[in-house]
Amino acid sequence: MSAPSMGDLSAAVTALASLTVRFPDLPGVAVRITTVYPDQLELAAHDDLSAFEAWREALGIDPEDVVHGVQSGGTTRVLDAHTVFMGAQLRLIGFAKVPALAASLDVAA
Repeated sequence: MSAPSMGDLSAAVTALASLTVRFPDLPGVAVRITTVYPDQLELAAHDDLSAFEAWREALGIDPEDVVHGVQSGGTTRVLDAHTVFMGAQLRLIGFAKVPALAASLDVAA
């Protein structure tokens, strides 16, 4: 099996280009396209769950399809959702501090 080519990334790149045209006023997010998952476009909102929510609504992802979790010893909340957009697998991720736990860890330090 050969390594993916730039052409193999076309679905993700095309989806990203379309998103910038369709939703120019949505919050900026971190974007990831990788040869590991060549047909996937990842959008990540860091420290701003309102940005995650704006993108979730625009993409038509049902709130019930969002997976909630925590990481970093319970100090970071993670929201994860998936959809298909223009032939690409789109992953939307949101990260935010868990306020009560993060504050208690700061006091303990």
